[in-house]
Amino acid sequence: MAIRLGFVVSEFNRDLTYQMELLGEEHARFLGADVVETIMVPGVYDMPLAVKKLASDVGIDAVVTIGCVIAGATGHDEIVVQHAARKIMDISLESGKPVTLGISGPRMTRMEAHQRVDYAKRAVEAAVKMVDRIA
Repeated sequence: MAIRLGFVVSEFNRDLTYQMELLGEEHARFLGADVVETIMVPGVYDMPLAVKKLASDVGIDAVVTIGCVIAGATGHDEIVVQHAARKIMDISLESGKPVTLGISGPRMTRMEAHQRVDYAKRAVEAAVKMVDRIA
C-alpha cells in the first residue's frame, strides 16, 4: 500500500510555494507515495492548525509542510519560522506521525528562495523515509 501524505502549503509567496508544491507532488509519485489531501493556509505561521488536522486523520501517514519565508526589514521572518517549526515538531511528537519541514528561510532573499524550492522535495523524501522506518 502506498504511503499517504498530507500537504500543508503556504499561500504567501505563492509564486515560490507553487513550484515547491509541484516538485513535492512529483517526488512523491517518484517514491510511490500519494498526496491524498492538501490544505492551503495564508502563511507559514498559520500552518500548525492545518498540520494538526491532517496528523489526526487516520488516512494520512505523514504530513509535509511547504512554505517560504523571505527576510524583510525587521526580524519578523525569524520569529515566524522559529515558532511555526516548534509547533510543527510538537504536533509530530504528539501525534506519533512524521511531520516534515519543507519551509525555506529565514534570513533569505527572494533569489535565495528560488534556489531553495527543492526543500519541498527533501521534505517529501524525509516523510516517506520516516514512515518506512517507524512503521
